[in-house]
Amino acid sequence: MTGSTALTPRGLGDAADKLAHLFSTTRALTVDLAEPLSDADASAQSMPDASPAKWHLAHVTWFFETFVLRDNVPGYRAYDDRFAFLFNSYYEAEGARHPRDRRGMLTRPSLAEVIAWRAHVDAAVMAALPGLAAPARALVALGVNHEQQHQELFLTDILHLFAENPLAPAMWDSPRDVPASVPGPLRWIEGRTGIGEIGHAGGDFAFDCEGPRHRVLLHRHALADRPITNAEYCAFIADGGYADPRHWLADGWAWVQANRIVAPLYWRPDGDAWCAFALDGLHPLHPAAPVTHVSYYEADAFARWAGARLPTEAEWESAAAGHDPRGGNQLDQAGPVRPRAALSEADGTVAGTRQMFGDVWEWTGSAYLPYPGFRPAEGAVGEYNGKFMSGQFVLRGGSCATPRGHVRASYRNFFYPHQRWQFTGIRLARDL
Repeated sequence: MTGSTALTPRGLGDAADKLAHLFSTTRALTVDLAEPLSDADASAQSMPDASPAKWHLAHVTWFFETFVLRDNVPGYRAYDDRFAFLFNSYYEAEGARHPRDRRGMLTRPSLAEVIAWRAHVDAAVMAALPGLAAPARALVALGVNHEQQHQELFLTDILHLFAENPLAPAMWDSPRDVPASVPGPLRWIEGRTGIGEIGHAGGDFAFDCEGPRHRVLLHRHALADRPITNAEYCAFIADGGYADPRHWLADGWAWVQANRIVAPLYWRPDGDAWCAFALDGLHPLHPAAPVTHVSYYEADAFARWAGARLPTEAEWESAAAGHDPRGGNQLDQAGPVRPRAALSEADGTVAGTRQMFGDVWEWTGSAYLPYPGFRPAEGAVGEYNGKFMSGQFVLRGGSCATPRGHVRASYRNFFYPHQRWQFTGIRLARDL
């Protein structure tokens, strides 16, 4: 399999050209991410929460073929009628589908066949774009953002799979940076107080769960200026943090005991220190980099141990509103993906919060629930977010595996409190 080449749009008008370019480059990046993988790599499934890389490549293609081509292009015929059953995820309106926990059994179609299907659908979407009505173009934009989400899942699922291999294979071999100076002690930045507004205000793309924009009451609080580092998390471990039930929610303590959790996911003892497994292999733990692959339970326990708490999503969004969401360490191209240390004050750090976007998703203390006035979209695509508003917590800010340009201050990610195979980290807050 060779690297992909983005298709070039021609003469669709500014808005359509921009959408065509975004579609083309996004689809190309997904194939580029898969370049290092064998068919076996791309077919295996390491746990029910993860999906095979090949399934991600196919599912996002099914999305475009179904909701854009099938529903909006007269005469379009599916590439293979059998694929809908295999690669539908959770859209009940689209009928029966292959069980999620058995996706790793799909050794056929091959990776090469999936790539060929992708090329067929790419060409069909690009050919159809000039004649698509506005609602159909909106589905293309949704599909692009949906694929960007799956690019991140693609990477985190491959990381989990490779971590199960005793050979500790690297997806990308790369020399590690020389550890940076520790970015100084945490500083506390006072947040906004009083009546504020959060949520997407409209005017460009956002997922339905990001709105409507609404008023919130912010009490006096402060946020840490940066995420918690590996070195700071090591202090929690050394102080017996995983052995002291006083720091833990009851469900979290039960989870720690039942699963014998003693450190973040992918950490491995190395004498008196730790190594961590990542997409570029097994390396000594970088003390100044943000801690990652921690669950909500671990983030909350660390915050309690530190005499602090996790921020609410309203506090986080109000602090992030002045930051460039395209900044920070995010995914730009295929290659090593890992969180990086914040600059030290000696490196010219400006005052205020840092690393609000990129590096690690930051757990908040807010449950993933609908905003006042929330209404899901009509039809099958309305199943996209709303039906998951139960038992999960909100994360903000994106990570090193989030495609640049995908997130914004209002973006709401969400996972169950025990899950930690994503690039999830910690920013502290406290009341004033």
